[in-house]
Amino acid sequence: MQSIFPTQKTLVQAFAGCSSFQSVNAESQSKYPSKWLARHELYPVWSTVEDAKNKAAKLSDAAVAELEKASHKAQDTTGKIVMYSPKFYTACIFGGVLACGLTHTAVTPLDLVKCRRQVDSKMYKGNFEAWGKIGRAEGLRGVYTGWGPTLWGYSVQGGFKYGGYEFFKKWYADLVGEDNFHKYKTLVYLSASASAEFIADVGLCPFEAVKVRMQTTIPPFARTTFNGISYITSKEGFGGLYKGLYPLWGRQIPYTMMKFASFETVVEMIYNYLPGTKNDYGKGAQTAVSFTGGYIAGILCAIVSHPADVMVSKLNANRQSGESFGAATGRIYKDIGFVGLWNGLPVRIVMIGTLTGLQWMIYDYFKIFMGLPTTGGAAPPGERANA
Repeated sequence: MQSIFPTQKTLVQAFAGCSSFQSVNAESQSKYPSKWLARHELYPVWSTVEDAKNKAAKLSDAAVAELEKASHKAQDTTGKIVMYSPKFYTACIFGGVLACGLTHTAVTPLDLVKCRRQVDSKMYKGNFEAWGKIGRAEGLRGVYTGWGPTLWGYSVQGGFKYGGYEFFKKWYADLVGEDNFHKYKTLVYLSASASAEFIADVGLCPFEAVKVRMQTTIPPFARTTFNGISYITSKEGFGGLYKGLYPLWGRQIPYTMMKFASFETVVEMIYNYLPGTKNDYGKGAQTAVSFTGGYIAGILCAIVSHPADVMVSKLNANRQSGESFGAATGRIYKDIGFVGLWNGLPVRIVMIGTLTGLQWMIYDYFKIFMGLPTTGGAAPPGERANA
C-alpha cells in the first residue's frame, strides 16, 4: 500500500538544490565521517528509539505486503468484479457489514453513557465519571453493556445501507439520465440514501430495542441479544421489537441522507481542490480523503439526527404498554422540553464524527481491497472547468 506521506528519499530529491549551501554527497559522508559526528553507541536511549522506529517501519512494510497478497488472492478467488453487477453489490454489502458492525461495537462505551444520560441527565456528570462508576460496579463487561445487539444490529443495517445506497444511486441515476444526474446529483444522493436506510432500519430495529433496554436498565434486563429478544416478545409480542421503528426512521433517515450526500459533496470538493485527479493519488491518500470527508459528514449527521435519537432512547425505555406513538411522544416531550432533546449532543458529535469517518475509511478500503474504486470523486472535467 502506498503511504500518504512522502518518504525521506522523496523529500531529499524534491528539495535538493534549494539550499544556498553546497550539497554534500551522501557517499562521501559515509567514507569520511566527521570527527564532530555524534556516535550513536554512546547514547543508548537514542539507539533504542532508532531501533524501535526501524522495527516499526519493517513491521509496517511487512503488514502492507501481506495485505497486498491477501487482496490479490481475494480478487483471484472472486474474479474481476464488474461495476454494478451482482458481485459488485455483494462486495458493497459485505463492506457495509464491516464498516458499521465493527465501528458501532467499538464505541459501545460511549453509546452506553449517551443513552443513560439521555434517559436521566442527572445520572452522571461526565463520561469519565460514568465509566468509573460502571467499571467499579460491573467491571469491564459493564462498560461494554449492549455490545452484542449493537454488533448484530449495525452489521445488518450496514449491509443494507451501503449496498442499498450503491444500488439505488445507480437506479435513480439511470432513471433521470446522465445529464440530469450531473445537474441534480445531490437529489439523487439524498433519494438513494433515504431509500436504502428505510429498508435497513427494518433489520436494525429489533436489535436496537434490545440494546437500548440493556443500556438503560440497571442491572440490564437481559445478558445476551437473543435472551433479550425472547424476553420482549414473551411480554409484548413481536410488535414490542418494533415500537421504536417510527422514531428510528425519524432519526436514521435524515442522518443517512446527510451522511451520504455531504460525504459525496465534501470528497468532490477535496479532489477539486487538490492538484491532479483522483486517480493520481495512491490507496493511502484516497482512504485518508474518505476519512476526512466522513468525519465532516458525521458532525453534520449528529446535529441533524440528535433530537430523534433522544426520543428513540426515551420511547424504548419509558413507553407504557398500550400507549400510542403520538401519545408517548407528546408525554415525553412535555417532560423534557425542547432543551431536553439536545441532552448528550457533545458526546454524540465526537462519537458520530469518529464513527462516520472510520466507516467510510473501512468501506472504501474494502472496495480497494476487492479491486473497486473508492466512493465519490471530482466532478466531470466540463463541470469542473465551469465551477
